[in-house]
Amino acid sequence: MICSITRTIAIPRETEIPKFSSKSARFYVTEAPNRKFCDLKLLTLFPGKPLAMDPSPRSKGASLILTSGASGRVNALFSLRALRRLWVTISALVLILLLPFRGRKRAALINSSDKVGKDEKGESGRKVAVVRVPAVMVPWRSGAVALEQEVAVRRALAIRRVMQDKDEKTIREKYLFVTARGDTLFTQSWIPVSVKVRGLVILLHGLNEHSGRYGSFAKQLNANGFKVYGMDWIGLQILGYPLLRKRHGGSDGLHAYVHSLDDAVADMKSFLDKVLTENPGLPCFCFGHSTGAAIVLKAVLDPKVEARVAGIVLTSPAVGVQPSHPIFVVLAPVVSFLLPRFQVSAANKKGMPVSRDPEALEAKYSDPLVYTGAIRVRTGYEILRITSFLQQNLQRLRVPFLVLHGTADTITDPKSSQKLYEEASSTDKTIELYEGFLHDLLFELESEAVVNDIIEWLNRRL
Repeated sequence: MICSITRTIAIPRETEIPKFSSKSARFYVTEAPNRKFCDLKLLTLFPGKPLAMDPSPRSKGASLILTSGASGRVNALFSLRALRRLWVTISALVLILLLPFRGRKRAALINSSDKVGKDEKGESGRKVAVVRVPAVMVPWRSGAVALEQEVAVRRALAIRRVMQDKDEKTIREKYLFVTARGDTLFTQSWIPVSVKVRGLVILLHGLNEHSGRYGSFAKQLNANGFKVYGMDWIGLQILGYPLLRKRHGGSDGLHAYVHSLDDAVADMKSFLDKVLTENPGLPCFCFGHSTGAAIVLKAVLDPKVEARVAGIVLTSPAVGVQPSHPIFVVLAPVVSFLLPRFQVSAANKKGMPVSRDPEALEAKYSDPLVYTGAIRVRTGYEILRITSFLQQNLQRLRVPFLVLHGTADTITDPKSSQKLYEEASSTDKTIELYEGFLHDLLFELESEAVVNDIIEWLNRRL
C-alpha cells in the first residue's frame, strides 16, 4: 500500500525485499504491529546489494513501512503549523525578556506614594493637607508631562503663524476639530477675499510634516476660486491637543507616532462631513501628498465618501513603499506590538533628498514643526499596512483622479502610481510623470509647473 501524502510504502514482513540499484537512496523501516507507527531504523541501499534489515522482529505479524528519509520533513519544516509555533516561541521569548522592565516605573511610583503616606504628618508632627486624585488622572509615565509641554509649544507656534499671516487676498483661520474618539485636531482654512468661491479643496499633508507648509499652494488655489481646508492628521498632528488614553497609558500627541492610520482615515471622513455641511452646494476635491494621499485613497474607497467627492489629486502617493531592508517587513508586526514607539534609525532611507531645491530643503528641515527624527516602529508598520491594502484594492477606485509623481522619487515608487492609473476603475483619470523630479513635487525647482497642472485639472471639473 502506498500513501501519496507521506510517500510511505507498507508491505507485509514475509515479503521478500528486492535489490535496489539507487546510488544515494536512504530508507527507514518502521515496524507497526498493533499501532500506527513504531521506532524508525535507518537502512542504506548500496548499488547492487540487497536491503539490510534488523533480524530481530518484535512480532511476526508486523508490517514494515519503507519511507524516504527526507520525505515529509521539508514540508513539515515549512508548514503553517511549524511557522505558527516558531512565531509564538519568538514572541513569548521577546515578551519574557521585556517583562521585567515594564513594571519598574510603576513600582517606583508605588514606592513614592507609600513614602508620601508615611510623611503626611510632616517633620514637625503636624498634619499636612494632602490632596489625593484618582490614579487615572495622573500619567504614570515620567515623560507624559514633558510631552504635553512639547506639544503646547508646537501648538502655540502654529497658532502664531496663522495669526501673523496678514495676506490681503486671503483670510487664514484656525479651528479645533474634535474626532469621534475624543481627540482634538488642529485644522485651518484659507479663504479668498475678492474671488468668488467655486469649489472646495481638503488638504492632507505627508508624513512628518504639517498642513501649514502648504500655505503658498493654498493661496494659489484661492486665486482660482477654491476655499482650502487643511487638517493635521492624528499622530502626525503635531499641532493637536493630546489626550491621555487609559488603554495605552500615553498621549496621542507624540510627535510622528501613528498608532493606526485607520484613525486618520476615519478623521478625514468626519472632517469632510463637517466641511460639506458648512459649504452646501459646492463641489469638493481632496488633495493628498505621500502618506496623506494614501489616507485620501482609502477614504474614497468608501462608497459614501465616493458619492460626495468630485475628484482627488494625489502627489507622490504612498501606494508602493519599500523599506531599506526586507527584514523590517518581517519584524515590524512583532516589534510594533511590543515596542510601538521605538525609533529605528536603520529603517530610514538615509541620504535620499526629497527636493532638488536647496532653499526648500533648508526651509523644511529647519522648521520646528517638521519631524526629522528616526521613524517609529508602529508608524512604519502602519504605512506598510495601508500600502498593502491599497495594492489589493486599486480596481475599486472609481472617483475622478489626477496622480502626479517624479520619476526620480526614492521615497515612494512612481511605478506604483502607474499601476494605480492602469488598474483603477475610474473613467476620468490622469497621470503626470515628471522626469527627474523628486518626492516633494510642490517644493521642487519647477513647482509652478506642477501647481499649474493641478489647477488646470481642477478648473476643468467645475
